Amino acid sequence: MEAAAAAEEEEEEAVWAWSWGAGTDGQLGNGGFQDHHLPQPLLLPPRCRGLVSFVAGGGAHAIALTSDGEVFTWGRGTHGQLGHGDVENIPHPKLVKFFENYMITCVSAGWNHSGFATDSGQLFMCGDGSFGQLGAGDNHPRNLPFEVAYFTTKHVVRLALGMRHSLVLLKDNSVYGFGSTRRGQIGRCTRNQKFYDVPRIIDGFPDCKIGNIYANGDHSAALDESGQLYIWGRALIGEHDDDQPRPVFPSLGISQVALGWHHALVLSGMWCVVPFQLKYVFWNCCQMSKHSAVTAGELYTIGAYRHRKLDPHVLPSAEPVQRLNPATTSHSHDESSSSSTLVKVPCVDGEQVVHIAAGTEHSASVTDKGTVFTWGWGEHGQLGLGDTCDQVTPQRVNIGDKRPCSSASVNVYCGSGFTIALDVPATCYDLDVDADGNTNWIRSRVNFA
Repeated sequence: MEAAAAAEEEEEEAVWAWSWGAGTDGQLGNGGFQDHHLPQPLLLPPRCRGLVSFVAGGGAHAIALTSDGEVFTWGRGTHGQLGHGDVENIPHPKLVKFFENYMITCVSAGWNHSGFATDSGQLFMCGDGSFGQLGAGDNHPRNLPFEVAYFTTKHVVRLALGMRHSLVLLKDNSVYGFGSTRRGQIGRCTRNQKFYDVPRIIDGFPDCKIGNIYANGDHSAALDESGQLYIWGRALIGEHDDDQPRPVFPSLGISQVALGWHHALVLSGMWCVVPFQLKYVFWNCCQMSKHSAVTAGELYTIGAYRHRKLDPHVLPSAEPVQRLNPATTSHSHDESSSSSTLVKVPCVDGEQVVHIAAGTEHSASVTDKGTVFTWGWGEHGQLGLGDTCDQVTPQRVNIGDKRPCSSASVNVYCGSGFTIALDVPATCYDLDVDADGNTNWIRSRVNFA
């Protein structure tokens, strides 16, 4: 009896998630409204501890998705982006009751808007719509999720929200965008058209299968299943914005992408299939397909060097440092002479990066040893190092000693000026065949400890 009670107490004390950085709108989810410079326990409800599979960070709000398809939101709610039917700030994760009868499979958070995709391919949005970023055909805010009518007869599989724009990937491989057009982030638009409030298709992906899409600030990106990255919107490579998706870095074999406002992280190293007694590991429902798991790769940064996100001029160990002409990084024939920099981030203590994230001006990574590293802008303590200093090199973050022993991995997520780390148990699916011969993936929990 005493042993059982002790085990139960230990489970109660275990911390499944941590947050740090800007917190004045409640976005840290710890019950308060102030910044924290060191990791603090994120107050996940008991019903979802160990079940959260993904977190999306927005301007000052966050969305947690569980492996059971439930959604919890917290932080700034002034535009209805939390989806609770009001405009209140909430300092702790709260279940979005609107989705009680839905299975949510993908979520994304913009600056002040939120998006949710269901297992049946429906798209729901809420929050700020002042630039048409909700796809509702108007620029009004919504404080409850609503289904985007345009996609009623289509099947949405992925979504990605930027500051004032939204991207959607359909099952048929088409990519759509809506919202602000200012920097070309939703593709080629009519001159002087400031925003589109209904979805429009984005051309520029010939003969490729898109696996994921990304958005942050005024940037947009897509990654095909061969590891080819496409970028458009605000200039990351060169000096000019681009309203057409451009293939870049064809030789890297990119597996993960994280966009900031002026920079991006890319992780090379292709996906590999991991069989486990006829099961397949799901590490992240919003970043990977059900057929694969991520392997360690090499980390690179591209873009501007504001707040010392990774400046090659003061980081001698970063290698190789390349000045890149746009024409040499893609299959296009851009004659521009402008250039940008691709920097390889050196591994620390031999640990290999397996997961990446980017905020507006800061970066984070997780290694194969479960170590969290951060660097870049630190004004709000979002680096988790106990101060507000910027950092030019990856710094190790101590997330405490109360991690549950059953955890299989750690993921890290960034909002504008805050960071969240999450213990993610391995989740697997059995391939089930029903009486009619239809195949279905049945969720099961596997402990790899």
